[in-house]
Amino acid sequence: MMDWTDRHDRVFLRQFSDRALLYTEMVTSATLKHGDARYLLQHHAIEHPIALQLGGSDPKELAEAAKLGEEAGFDEINLNVGCPSDRVQSGAFGACLMANPPLVASCIAGMRKAVSVPVTVKCRIGIDDRDSEGDLIDFVRVVAGAGCKIFIIHARKAILSGLSPKENRQVPPLNYERVYAIKALFPELDIVLNGGVTSLDTAEEMLQTVDGVMLGREAYQNPYLLHGVDSRLFGEIKADKNRLQYIYQYLPYIEQQLARGTPLQHMSRHLLGLFRGQKGGKQYRRHLSENSYRKDAGIEVLLDAINHVNC
Repeated sequence: MMDWTDRHDRVFLRQFSDRALLYTEMVTSATLKHGDARYLLQHHAIEHPIALQLGGSDPKELAEAAKLGEEAGFDEINLNVGCPSDRVQSGAFGACLMANPPLVASCIAGMRKAVSVPVTVKCRIGIDDRDSEGDLIDFVRVVAGAGCKIFIIHARKAILSGLSPKENRQVPPLNYERVYAIKALFPELDIVLNGGVTSLDTAEEMLQTVDGVMLGREAYQNPYLLHGVDSRLFGEIKADKNRLQYIYQYLPYIEQQLARGTPLQHMSRHLLGLFRGQKGGKQYRRHLSENSYRKDAGIEVLLDAINHVNC
């Protein structure tokens, strides 16, 4: 979700659910060490609960990054061991680390020693030819031995050469049973299932077996899906809102950011999927896409786009 779930998107998604745990884009430990950590870790108070997702393979550097994340106020520190992109592999982190469970365990141990908030792992069910159930069991056992209690498992293997990141989200088949087996073998761990979930009906069914469900691109491309999360999955009574009400609820934040000099397109790009499948939705997306990039684009661009929809 790099370049997608930035702070503007997370503030928007928080409009739909008070309870869902949001995750940042992956930030590398090296970037935090050598870059502007204060800027990179900036987030709005409304985003909580929120987890900082880190990438890296140096236990000491990751421990320092985790400490920075805790000091910035994040509620969880997550180590990404599932991203298959070439850029990530060249930095010796991401999914390629699944080939080295002891190193991942060392990273987790160092991070846990540095912070008091939960330290979690996001991984795949396997990589390349290391994709048997036994390989995944060994990985979970070794990393859990370092104190990791929460595993977010993308139910596809990662193919580290020959497939693009997009293809790695589509070509390797989903294997939910593998994730269910891990939960059965490690009942003391919290197992969160990720991959291919496109409805709350599916999420509810999966929650009969696992402890959590992570939504990625579906939540981004169809954010209105999240409006039922608190009532259906957490049993909270909430007023039912339509899409227009959610976007009007987000307008004060947009106006605030515009006043600070933030270009409209930095926020509006996250709103393109709000009216997916609705009458006028295509015209709404077209208007935003064609007009929000202008340097002088203001709130009127979004208000004009809204005029294309009826809901």
